[in-house]
Amino acid sequence: MEKEIINRVNSSQLVTFDLEEFYTPGERVLFDVKTLLFQELILREADFRDFVKAHDWSQYQNKLVAITCSADAIVPTWAYMVLASSLQPFAKAVVFGSLQDLETHLFEQVLNKTDWQKFEKAKVVVKGCSKLAVPVSAYVLAINRLRPVAQSIMYGEPCSTVPVFKKKTA
Repeated sequence: MEKEIINRVNSSQLVTFDLEEFYTPGERVLFDVKTLLFQELILREADFRDFVKAHDWSQYQNKLVAITCSADAIVPTWAYMVLASSLQPFAKAVVFGSLQDLETHLFEQVLNKTDWQKFEKAKVVVKGCSKLAVPVSAYVLAINRLRPVAQSIMYGEPCSTVPVFKKKTA
């Protein structure tokens, strides 16, 4: 007599939370101010303003842009503001920092709009393996939002999880 195999993962009440579903599609671009500096040290205002006027900002249409300076130079804050102002009509998003900072910003935007109450008293598995690059900051933000509402939180895949948090029963 064969015993029926029951898939307990499918019949469990686990809710999978996949951060990959919150990934913002689009081309990521790093705009490095270093190329605009005189001898990679000094920002000359007149040259900078000429560049801003002549540059084709439409090439950033619908792109996700991070503005940074990879040179060890002091760049005035207003210069970053001018660049952001020039990019803003075209780019989907503009942030100051690295491409990693951009990714963090994009996840924060989407996760801040999420209805976390739907996870009230749920047993949540935050999916660990993803095909897209999900920054650790997105996992931390997700935990900060899930912990107050979820009954328990695990990390990994439903068949193999690591416990992260469990509410104490009274």
